[in-house]
Amino acid sequence: MKVGVIGAGMISSIYLKNATQTFDDILEVKAVADLVPALAAQRAEQYGIPNAWSVDELLADPEIELVLNLTAPSAHAAVNLQALRAGKHVYTEKPFALTREDADEVLSAADAAGLLVGCAPDTFLGAGLQTCRKLIDEGWIGTPYGANGTIIMGNASGGMHPNFRNFLKLGGDPVMDMAPYYLTALVFLLGPVRRVTGTAQQLRQEVRILNPKSPSFGMTVPIEAPTNVSAALDFHSGATAGLQAAKESFGYFPRLEIFGTEGNLTVPDPNFFGGRIAIQFPNGETKELPYSHGFAEDSRGIGLVDMAVAIRTGRPHRASGRLARHVLDISLGIFEASAEGRHVALGSTVDRPAPLPLGLKYNRLDSDE
Repeated sequence: MKVGVIGAGMISSIYLKNATQTFDDILEVKAVADLVPALAAQRAEQYGIPNAWSVDELLADPEIELVLNLTAPSAHAAVNLQALRAGKHVYTEKPFALTREDADEVLSAADAAGLLVGCAPDTFLGAGLQTCRKLIDEGWIGTPYGANGTIIMGNASGGMHPNFRNFLKLGGDPVMDMAPYYLTALVFLLGPVRRVTGTAQQLRQEVRILNPKSPSFGMTVPIEAPTNVSAALDFHSGATAGLQAAKESFGYFPRLEIFGTEGNLTVPDPNFFGGRIAIQFPNGETKELPYSHGFAEDSRGIGLVDMAVAIRTGRPHRASGRLARHVLDISLGIFEASAEGRHVALGSTVDRPAPLPLGLKYNRLDSDE
């Protein structure tokens, strides 16, 4: 399937690497576009892509069936709609949108056109979370009743990322930027969420760039979104979860655990595809378990591949727009709960994505490929 990529920033590197090397027997990247033409040309040369085009040129090409949207969060919904109106399926980086209204407009446009929409994160298709899903479904920890997730990391005050200001706005904040990995993993493992509550705070209203290596050294930049969030989630299954997400610290401290009546499961960091999996059993013994599935390496873009296969075969795709819409509903619900001092009942729900089959051949997503 021929793919066009819109957005040639830092995240595009791993997507293009995997699309042109790991999954090149399924995907063919025909063109890359960016508001900065030189950046598109650089990526095209780096990964052997034949065309560095404008967005309009890319969307006008009849051979391109699927658009990969890697633009800034504030542009996701608009670019998704632009691709759909050009008759293309579209897969976007997270967050799916910044408002429910924009997300619903994208889903409605896709339904009306008979097109598919997908969205990152796709790390739940990796070896770590696929193995955890298998363990839960097979009853290794009994009935899962609770979970705890923590993602604590530094902020953008170093000013070295070329688009560091995006991480100080809604979309780059911990809930919209990092929590989707955890929320998507929790929905994949435990099912949809029915209500949320929480508190969203920020320590500062602005940050001064003190890194002399930064091109923005000495500048004072406003912080426009909460940077420290605690949330409580109630699932339709009856399970509950706590989530702490912050970009007010240093380093990188991730943790996710699922608690069951017969065991406590240590889940790998949902920001990655592999990692340590362990179960603590009732006798106090803890055992590490091997992967049951492949894709333990950085396979970002696997959701795009799964969607391409789904388009060809007619089966549902796993990293779907409706899954991302539910995660957005959770995220916005947390903000609303904090602002209004109450629980927020969610208006959306979604089925758990199907797990990948066991025993897949190398770089295949269906057993009959």
